[in-house]
Amino acid sequence: MRDDLLVQLQEWHEEDEFQEIVDAIQAIPVEERDYELVNHLGRALNNLERYEEAVEQFLTVAKEGTGDPLWHYRIGLAYYYLEQYAHALQAFERADQLEPDDEDTLEFLEWIRSKMEEEESVEKLVDNVPSVSEVSTPPFSVSQLEPTGFWNDSAEAVDQYVLAPPTDEQVESVEEQLVFKLPTSYINMMKLHNGGVPHYRHFPVSQAEAAKKVRIEVAGILGIGREKAHSLGGEAGSRFIIEQGGYPEIGVVICECPSDSEVVMLDYRESGNAGEPEVVHVDKKESYKITWLAPNFETFIQGLLNEENQPANLEGSL
Repeated sequence: MRDDLLVQLQEWHEEDEFQEIVDAIQAIPVEERDYELVNHLGRALNNLERYEEAVEQFLTVAKEGTGDPLWHYRIGLAYYYLEQYAHALQAFERADQLEPDDEDTLEFLEWIRSKMEEEESVEKLVDNVPSVSEVSTPPFSVSQLEPTGFWNDSAEAVDQYVLAPPTDEQVESVEEQLVFKLPTSYINMMKLHNGGVPHYRHFPVSQAEAAKKVRIEVAGILGIGREKAHSLGGEAGSRFIIEQGGYPEIGVVICECPSDSEVVMLDYRESGNAGEPEVVHVDKKESYKITWLAPNFETFIQGLLNEENQPANLEGSL
């Protein structure tokens, strides 16, 4: 039965019947869709120019796609047409590593680098134009650095989570307290906006990992410091959550969830304490079930969605 479906999907693809593919796969329960079906769905969404939906689908099978050049090519194509060139470049460079000298991949890499050079030239021109605001206002604000509205800076969120940007000495001090080296992408992000509540709080769960959940939700991202209770070294920070909740000693709690029985953690089991950790979800109510989310912090942040399932545009903010 499944083989017949795959043959039919390929026939529809060759006949440009992409909506037929989408309808057929979406009629299958999410938990029954495997890696191959999700890739068919993502490819069809790309062909229908529904790139944001395609990215969401591809991210649900990110773990299985790590070594697949086609997965990287297809998600890279979606990022390219979303004009998220930094993400597209990363995907196509990985596709080229896995399958060197593919003509289509090399062509996209050339286009992406050209686009990024154009953007860089424009940014340099803008940077060289003096403005009145540079004289009359304080130095750069977080809102200027993050025009995409990633953060929900309500009074309550700022009061509970947001700290001043950490110095290098503060980063080292917190790392020493946690006994883990924090990811560079996380540190860079916290230097722009140190902790907080994002508008983009939902992350799709890999189909291979999903049981009851098809996506998880975060309540806030812990910043680097100790001043706020909801910070890595704070009174209700990573060590407190792990010790009080009985969570596994696999790394650092990086995000709180709406349910106090769930957390998102940096998982150092494969990388070692000084390596690049993976990102996982841990559910206390499910006997501390660990669900793999992303290969690193940057990929996790890039995969977050808002309530309308729209991804964040985070170019330059990590």
